[in-house]
Amino acid sequence: MEHKYTYTIHASSTTTRSGIVGSDEILPPIAFSAPPEFQGEAGNWTPEHFYVASVAACFVSTFSGMASISKFDFLSLKLAAEGTIQKGEGGWCFTEVKLRPQLTIVLEKDRERANRLLEKAEKVCLVTRSLSCLVSLEPEIVVGAGR
Repeated sequence: MEHKYTYTIHASSTTTRSGIVGSDEILPPIAFSAPPEFQGEAGNWTPEHFYVASVAACFVSTFSGMASISKFDFLSLKLAAEGTIQKGEGGWCFTEVKLRPQLTIVLEKDRERANRLLEKAEKVCLVTRSLSCLVSLEPEIVVGAGR
């Protein structure tokens, strides 16, 4: 049996280079604009931010799901994600997304396992696997106090 899922959104223009994006399944809708460097309005989500956010959200949910299935306890996961665009022959495109997870674990002996799970999460994340740009992982593992 074929597995297939569809995710539907709608978007509308509100002003030049700006609009609202939403889904009938999710509230509230989100205002967006082109980034200021492309004559958009400052202070709004941009398609570029959505792109990087989708990578970050997928990585976090993938890692936490894998950790749960693997019975790997951790104290916290914080992620900084940075997307870089550059202008090439065909125009602007994302050339790299850097993921900088900071994972706090309980015991030093779990450091190697934590690194393996972080690396696996980056490799199996659906969004990461769907990108054409480089995705680099720069993890930091911290041993913290108990919960």
